[in-house]
Amino acid sequence: MPVLHAPAKLTTSLRITGVRSDGYHLIDAEMVTLDFGDRLDVTPDGDGVEVVWEDRRVVAGADDLVVRALGFAGLRAGVVLHKRVPAGAGLGGGSADAAAILRWAGVRDAASTVVLGADVPFCVLGGRARVRGVGEQLEPLPFSERVVTLLTPPLHCSTPEVYRRWDEMGAPVGENLNDLEPAALSLVPELARWRDELGAATGEVPMLAGSGSTWWVEGEHPGPGRVVARTVPSAF
Repeated sequence: MPVLHAPAKLTTSLRITGVRSDGYHLIDAEMVTLDFGDRLDVTPDGDGVEVVWEDRRVVAGADDLVVRALGFAGLRAGVVLHKRVPAGAGLGGGSADAAAILRWAGVRDAASTVVLGADVPFCVLGGRARVRGVGEQLEPLPFSERVVTLLTPPLHCSTPEVYRRWDEMGAPVGENLNDLEPAALSLVPELARWRDELGAATGEVPMLAGSGSTWWVEGEHPGPGRVVARTVPSAF
């Protein structure tokens, strides 16, 4: 039974460069793969996707990214997805899960997978890359070894809603290398408390991961609710 690793991704910088006529935002970002993530147990002759999160186990619906990735690859299989990366954390958990299935299925055309989600192409590629367009334009970059500390509050940030708030705010430029940070703070003001607590505990200036809700800082700062992670050169 294949056991697949679905490493989380971290967006270390995010600039929004425009909006397409269909409403999708164009980005210029840098993303890296981290050494922690979800696990997928695959039964090739099985069927259906189950998601295990803490002490809960649920059957995934048709809109689940793993289900959609199997459909994209033209496969049927049984999958038990053991979640470690929370939904709405800005760490690409769902996209990483889909990418793990696509790599297992032999899909290597990362750009084509953008139909599943903006973060899926990078998660298929992995490593470190400059990401542009709506996520489909990938420029691999030399690997850079980094250690980061993540803090994910018990708050959910909806990516579409954060982008919508960014539009409503008049397209602000984030002072902390992430243009979505002002919009996420406006939409979910409670994020500020967690940012300030992490900053005070580490002496660093926290940055929002993607559209949130995770805050991250450079360096190794273990503590309650925090995850210390390292960049890795590949998602394979």
